[in-house]
Amino acid sequence: MKRTRLGLFGLLVVALLSVAVEPVAAQSINERMITNLNQSLLYVAIPITVLVEAILIYTVVKYRNNDDPQPTRENRRLEITWTITTAIILLFVGLASFVVLANPYISLVPDAAPGSQSQPQAQQQVGADVLMNQSGATAPPEENAVEVEAIAYQWGWTFHYPEADINSSGVLTVPNGTDVYIHTTSTDVIHAIHVPELGLKQDAIPGQYNTIKTKATEPGTYQLYCAEYCGSGHSGMLANMTVMPEGEYQAWLDEQTSSGGNASAGGNASAGGNTSSNSSAIGAVSAKPA
Repeated sequence: MKRTRLGLFGLLVVALLSVAVEPVAAQSINERMITNLNQSLLYVAIPITVLVEAILIYTVVKYRNNDDPQPTRENRRLEITWTITTAIILLFVGLASFVVLANPYISLVPDAAPGSQSQPQAQQQVGADVLMNQSGATAPPEENAVEVEAIAYQWGWTFHYPEADINSSGVLTVPNGTDVYIHTTSTDVIHAIHVPELGLKQDAIPGQYNTIKTKATEPGTYQLYCAEYCGSGHSGMLANMTVMPEGEYQAWLDEQTSSGGNASAGGNASAGGNTSSNSSAIGAVSAKPA
């Protein structure tokens, strides 16, 4: 009996500690929504886990010496109770997940399906200065939103700012507290842009755009990865995502514009990227018709 009590006490302590731990402050709206959803589901999962394990331990200990086990009798009240309880739990999980997954910061719906008649108009709204004239992008409804093309290639990244006509190799720079639309695509094979600390992940597919909407809430520099195996140089396909205050971001834009529109590739070089190949890729991508 003492062992049973100790086991139950241990389970309760673990549960309380899990609930009491505060998550790290999110650096973007995307990350905050994902973290809040995970935390809400954890609050549901922990009591269920503790209850099931407690019943299991109690049953094992109590009937460990039973040499003549008898079949359980039907208990309709119990069956109805756990069926309704399970339905309520599943309903909560489904609704909580739907609210998050349906949010534009998590699942942004394209303006029009590729190949539809309304797609050219939607594509035109994105901007005529994009480097890759493709379908699938989502035009921002916000007037002050920032648009960036994230163009993946083996094995590096080119970030193009259509409004300012700026190319950046290896460093994705965005303003803090502003909606940012990142139109991801690829020039060769399937890649995936992934910034774990900001809760961003999206496939980069040749011939189409996939748009991510985000709003960073904490200035800083965050690691950007390719999350889809794309060949022998996959592990070195890294970059930095730098979040700047609005004033510093505007000053950065002005500096890049005055210097000819090509930002330094220092972020990717520091992460193990190839600076010369990135620079040549910018020229090759820029040569494509818009």
